[in-house]
Amino acid sequence: MKKILLLILLTFTTMTSASEDDVSVPFNQDSSKYWQYISDRTMGGISDGEAVLEQDGEMFFARLTGNVSTKNNGGFIQLRSRLSFTDFEKDGKKFKGIRLNVRGNGETYHIFIRTTETRSYRDYYSASFIANSNWEMIDLPFNEFKHRLSNNLDLEGKNIITLGIVAYGRDFVSDVSVSKIIFYY
Repeated sequence: MKKILLLILLTFTTMTSASEDDVSVPFNQDSSKYWQYISDRTMGGISDGEAVLEQDGEMFFARLTGNVSTKNNGGFIQLRSRLSFTDFEKDGKKFKGIRLNVRGNGETYHIFIRTTETRSYRDYYSASFIANSNWEMIDLPFNEFKHRLSNNLDLEGKNIITLGIVAYGRDFVSDVSVSKIIFYY
């Protein structure tokens, strides 16, 4: 199992091909420094997988593959990164959602977001998407993210501290790739 060990704050770039104000988390030859593979084995589960950085022509993408198992109270594999908009000229206050370029094996996957208000590993916001076999841009508006522990908290982009691409919750084979993550206004 290949683990991506180093977590570093991401360097953000402004997208000019989308809206001038959109903020992109780039995938490039250095992206493996910013992402970490995590599985339920940290808590006794038996899910197994890996996260790798791949390249197709000039496009780089992260690929999360493996076997998700709910045995031993497990049930997830995840590719996660720390984020911060604190020192960024656009602090994320007005973000409306996340746009992803994804492909996969037709399964349902999740985006887990932790914020400055989430206090434990079980406390996060989540939204689901289906990753089909062809590359596809999908939008996940923040108002569709559900807070796991309370329905009273709305997700605010300025408070995001981690973002995870997650295969979760049932026994299945994971194969999901992400080439773009864009925070949009």
